[in-house]
Amino acid sequence: MANEETPFQRIVGDFVADPVAVFGLVLLTIIMLIAIFAPLISPQNPYDLAQLDVMDSRLPPGTSSPTGGTFWLGTDDQGRDMLSAIFYGLRISLSVGVIATVIALAIGLALGLVAAYFGGRTETIIMRIADIQLSFPAILIALILLAVLGQGMFKIIAALVTVQWAYYARTVRSAALVEKRKEYIEAARCLALAPPRIVFRHLLPNCLPPLIVVATVQVAAAIALEATLSFLGLGLPITEPSLGLLIANGYQYLLSGKYWISFFPGVALLLTIVSINLVADQMRDVLNPRLQR
Repeated sequence: MANEETPFQRIVGDFVADPVAVFGLVLLTIIMLIAIFAPLISPQNPYDLAQLDVMDSRLPPGTSSPTGGTFWLGTDDQGRDMLSAIFYGLRISLSVGVIATVIALAIGLALGLVAAYFGGRTETIIMRIADIQLSFPAILIALILLAVLGQGMFKIIAALVTVQWAYYARTVRSAALVEKRKEYIEAARCLALAPPRIVFRHLLPNCLPPLIVVATVQVAAAIALEATLSFLGLGLPITEPSLGLLIANGYQYLLSGKYWISFFPGVALLLTIVSINLVADQMRDVLNPRLQR
């Protein structure tokens, strides 16, 4: 008798059935490995002043340095190797996006479950706060917060968490309201189980599939928003360069023909966001059978 397919095997099988999603996953894996091992694989530490030389400033791609070595993606105005700068920028951008998403997910998850399970005034207060926040553009709220808080990694993470938690709260509440009316929740109540146990032991696991998709998409959204804020000069400082800040550094040189300073970080940012969205799109189809093609 053949072994029955487990849910995990089914999900993996459905995911790899789409070559575009597999390409996105492979690309995302490569980008994450580059970010993790950036200090080991980068030709230089682009933010170590001892490794920089003003003679290497704004060299085009493929140029050999007078001091030795080849700059395959060129250098910026400070003589930093763009390939190394992009590797380090990926590290910062992914860190900000993932950390902000995890924190916002935890906050939105807890508030959404509480709102759905207890209902009444608690639900009204939480959802009205979420509705008010979602009525404003995310970038506007982030700009106001960073204008008050200033630059810094932890400050931009706080701003991203503030603009993201409401998405998770509404998603979890919608899923929890459906699950709340099912028989297994009623059975748990009849057994006089404690509300926290019902919420986190029984209700939460069945609300995770849509939440996973939203969280994956929001990682890409957080990276894009951080890049926009850093480009505008309100995100990360020059000592913590993300891809958005690298793009901003080369913007003033575009008209002079030194395109590579902004172009290559822009390509890296585009590939990162596209790969995440490709994975999220396939996960949405896999976790929701009604959307499968």
